[in-house]
Amino acid sequence: MSVADARALVRSVPPYVAVVAVLVNPAAGLVDTIREFGCVPQFSGDETPEFCATVARGRYVKALHFEAGSSYTQASAAAMADRYPDADLLFDSRARGLYGGTGTSFEWPVVEAIARERRVIVGGGLTPDNVAAAVASVRPFGVDVRTGVECGDVKDLALMRTFVRAVRAADERETDEGTSLAKT
Repeated sequence: MSVADARALVRSVPPYVAVVAVLVNPAAGLVDTIREFGCVPQFSGDETPEFCATVARGRYVKALHFEAGSSYTQASAAAMADRYPDADLLFDSRARGLYGGTGTSFEWPVVEAIARERRVIVGGGLTPDNVAAAVASVRPFGVDVRTGVECGDVKDLALMRTFVRAVRAADERETDEGTSLAKT
């Protein structure tokens, strides 16, 4: 998507909706540009903590990737998160050298403790069939989905609706038990 296309898209979004620009190893100037028209940058590549803090100048999301086939613990996940103390965190999976969008999941319990302290978004292999379990396990600030609601490479409206219903149902179960997922 071009910067002009992104700017037009952002202008079409209703007020009070945060627009996130997903970036992989961007130039600092691009981050400045997307900030100018009100986007929250999401750094989804190999950006260093210093780069993110310097160019974001405010709220940002850092995607932290678990390599498919590797083992992680709560301690290793916390060490990854600690490198980005000012970021909202998106935990995702990396497979085949791709920065997300692989349909590969990770063991959600490794980020549970982090989600109690920080804004955590869970991604990686989420589908309408497993998102409720991820929400119940982690109680994240948000969830991120791509391939789990696609047929081919096209978003499927029925899958998207089923996904959203599953998230809402999991949130309602947690609320009924006295612990809402909503975090501010």
